[in-house]
Amino acid sequence: MKSHSPTPFGVACSLVVLFLCAALVAQDSSSSAPKQPGIQDNSFLVEEAYNQNFGVVQHISSFTRFWNSKDWVYTFTQEWPVPGDERHQLSYTLAFQHAGAFPGSGSGIGDVLLNYRYQLVGSGDALVAFAPRLSLIFPTGDTSVGRGSGGFGVQTSLPMSVVLTQKLVSHWNAGATFVPHARDISGDRAFTASYNLGQSFIWLAKPRLNFMLETVFANTQSVVAPDKTAWGRSLLVNPGIRWAYNFENGLQIVPGIAVPIGVGPSAGEKAILLYLSFEHPFRKIPKK
Repeated sequence: MKSHSPTPFGVACSLVVLFLCAALVAQDSSSSAPKQPGIQDNSFLVEEAYNQNFGVVQHISSFTRFWNSKDWVYTFTQEWPVPGDERHQLSYTLAFQHAGAFPGSGSGIGDVLLNYRYQLVGSGDALVAFAPRLSLIFPTGDTSVGRGSGGFGVQTSLPMSVVLTQKLVSHWNAGATFVPHARDISGDRAFTASYNLGQSFIWLAKPRLNFMLETVFANTQSVVAPDKTAWGRSLLVNPGIRWAYNFENGLQIVPGIAVPIGVGPSAGEKAILLYLSFEHPFRKIPKK
């Protein structure tokens, strides 16, 4: 079997992550250090069921590069609590991507999502939280080069978060996507449906340091001819790590890195995922 030596870039990234984690552990272990806010960001591939707090906005960037297919995608999501009632949350998601199956097509924008989420059960302070989401899909991507669905659609998600122990939290997802008039690269149209399941465990090693293990499965229809579709499955296991920097003005910065690995129907696929979140107050929160 052919062996592959680590690349200098991979070794450098590993050393940087280890150095940052060691620094965080040392700081959090100091008896004189003040209590630090924990991390309640979304997982990398699995959605957590915590809406934004009153007066706080979050900006989330994620970049994923698949090595076999040569696909990559960058997404930016901004989450806002609805004024007066933080049970309601509005957000939007923008995508910029490249489809490896079209080597000469370059990169460009993908579809845009407008999202609404309702905190039906619990909150970030509860043992169990449940926050259903409904999203509208706008076909802004170019389907001729594999960058969009080709039609307006609807996406639903049912994220649930469960605190298992003081140091272990789990998140569970079930969702579906429907595009009544999806289009393929040839311009053929058909109704498509997709279903997804996700699960993650988050180990709260330190208040500002989390180790993560996610598993996501998707069963997706794609247009192959007029009014005809075919199903495709994917299964990824995604170990990762995230850490936080907290500032006195309320800003929290959360970087993260993960390595999605294909198993089962996705065996042989591998990727690198980079994550960055900025969360900060946008208005003065009244004192109780």
